[in-house]
Amino acid sequence: MEKNCLIEFSGDSFFKGSLAEPLSCIIGAFHSSYHSKIGEHKHKMGIVERGNMAILAGAGPMGIGAVDYTIHGPVKPSLLVVTDIDENRLKRSAKINTEEEAKKFGIKLIYLNTNKISSVEDYLMSLTEGKGYDDIFIFAPVESLIKQADAILGFDGCINFFAGPSNPDFKAEINFYKAHYLSTHIAATSGGNIEDLYEALELTSKNLINPASMISHIGGLDAVIDTTLNLPKIPGAKKLIYTGISLKLTSLEEIPELAKKDKFFAGLAEILSSTNGLWSKEAEDYLLNYGTKI
Repeated sequence: MEKNCLIEFSGDSFFKGSLAEPLSCIIGAFHSSYHSKIGEHKHKMGIVERGNMAILAGAGPMGIGAVDYTIHGPVKPSLLVVTDIDENRLKRSAKINTEEEAKKFGIKLIYLNTNKISSVEDYLMSLTEGKGYDDIFIFAPVESLIKQADAILGFDGCINFFAGPSNPDFKAEINFYKAHYLSTHIAATSGGNIEDLYEALELTSKNLINPASMISHIGGLDAVIDTTLNLPKIPGAKKLIYTGISLKLTSLEEIPELAKKDKFFAGLAEILSSTNGLWSKEAEDYLLNYGTKI
């Protein structure tokens, strides 16, 4: 309490509050990127307003959250390019954070499958008319992505290596000529601080950001032990547990199939069909009202 960690949450659903921590990690990354000014020994923290931004390997759950924050957060670029090699993930991302929604805030949003492009670096540079990118976020610990980010980084640009590698010897080449003469930077973050958490809660409470894209599974209290013990083997993103409910860990993607044989899941599937398969307040209310109580 002395550290102001007893925080009031006034959002309309429990799941949004539970996702404040991962969202704060995204917010912390954006605040940790930095830039400089010639002749001054001061760093300006945060992304460049109205600049060029790229999120590499950004069609996963955390990447989708980062795109959401870019569009609806306090500082916005003019160009946002989101790359990935999974076409299905890109299509899903484009449905959640649409190009039309980004355009409302003055952002040109481009989703790009880099597997379909012969010279990725040249193409990415062409989208900036050769200037390069002010801010680049890397959401997968892949050596080639780091090299790619370094190659397309513009003057005073900052790479934020968001994805934490599991290999302690993970390395990648960086162009130190650019670091010296073009003042390029590298940052890396893991987690957010209390201010980032406050911001996450405020944005979700006001429904400015929807962190539901991070959820891939739901379950009840009786699913906790098996889920925890087998977590590395379970695909997907965040596993959302409702402590007052009895429910085995269930993927949101399998609910439409379960709905064919189960009336409870049929009602849940109908709700999810209206939200591109994302968890929602309506889905949570339905689960709390009609799910098996412990």
